[in-house]
Amino acid sequence: MTAWRWCRDDKMPCAWTRTPTGTILVQPQVLDISLRTYTYCRVSSYNKKDDLARQVARCADFCSANGWSVNRQFKEVASGMNDSRKQLLKLFEQLPGRLIVEHKDRLTRFGFCYIETLLTKLGWELVVINRDTDDKADLMTDLISIITSFCCRLYGLRRGQRKAKDIREQCEEPAK
Repeated sequence: MTAWRWCRDDKMPCAWTRTPTGTILVQPQVLDISLRTYTYCRVSSYNKKDDLARQVARCADFCSANGWSVNRQFKEVASGMNDSRKQLLKLFEQLPGRLIVEHKDRLTRFGFCYIETLLTKLGWELVVINRDTDDKADLMTDLISIITSFCCRLYGLRRGQRKAKDIREQCEEPAK
């Protein structure tokens, strides 16, 4: 009855038509979510917090230069190889829209093409401000990232083993 009254009073908030039998057909509204723009910025350590602020500013400037208003900014300090980044996971929970990243390695160190393909299939538009066109330089950057990541993990394991050894030695010393 509400829909009938709205049509009768010409107050229906969306498009509609009336069939010859009097049935009211309400046209489904298509939400325009293409205007939703998100930026994702990431640095790998707290020492680079200033770089994060500059990255956010560059992404915002890029969006405004293209006439896009930023609906939400996602920024975090985490490794590009970490697959459980909180802000990135929150980003993926948003409605599809336009995702702006400064460099593709800010989104992920590996598997960028997989993420790009998946986001495109889900209705996202992925915009990378500075795409590397030199495959050799890109490959070298990836190789350095792998070596750095494994070195950090190795040093972390060694430090943990050293701490455990120190604790064991302290526990074995007789109390004086």
